[in-house]
Amino acid sequence: MHLILFGAPGVGKGTQAKMISKEYGIPQISTGDMLREAVRQQTELGKKAEAVMARGELVPDDLILNLIKERLSRPDCQNGLILDGFPRTIPQAEGLSRLMQQMQLPHFNCIEISVPDQVVIERLSIRQVCSRCGADYNPKTNPAPADGICTICGGKIISRSDDNKETIQNRLKVYYEQTAQVKQYYQKLGRYYSVDGNKGVNEVYARLKNLLKSLT
Repeated sequence: MHLILFGAPGVGKGTQAKMISKEYGIPQISTGDMLREAVRQQTELGKKAEAVMARGELVPDDLILNLIKERLSRPDCQNGLILDGFPRTIPQAEGLSRLMQQMQLPHFNCIEISVPDQVVIERLSIRQVCSRCGADYNPKTNPAPADGICTICGGKIISRSDDNKETIQNRLKVYYEQTAQVKQYYQKLGRYYSVDGNKGVNEVYARLKNLLKSLT
């Protein structure tokens, strides 16, 4: 099961990815996490990435794809993985398709969690996150415990300084500018699906599970 979980900031991708990861036994992976791990471990790719980032440049697509290739070869990816935050451009999506073909692995299915912009703004304006594991808490759909301690990892629950209306609107603008073409790419491949995310966490997950059953 190779999934790309797609959607604007605040639609609940992280929460749903964690639930899928736990139930299906596949890792949730972000390119940022992969880069940080490779740099920390000082792998060959990590050293290259560190040098690029030290110059203040964007890490090139081929290096990211090689990191994904390396990650796919690990035992915990035997049944697949969930990609978070990649691909963000057509060249990245095309490179990912070529990589899966080279490795003779199933191509990724792209699943969008769709939520109206106004709801995203409302959600992010009142959400809180765990300072340690990044878990989302929301007074309406997933209230934080009264003691302010994360139920997943025991970290402190905080409000993010960038969760204000102006910043959120700008993040949504960037998201649409960057990802509209990627969405069309997977639509053309017949590998794009959408789930209504404007529901409670458990209801969205139930819909995702039904979709995943139809894809396996």
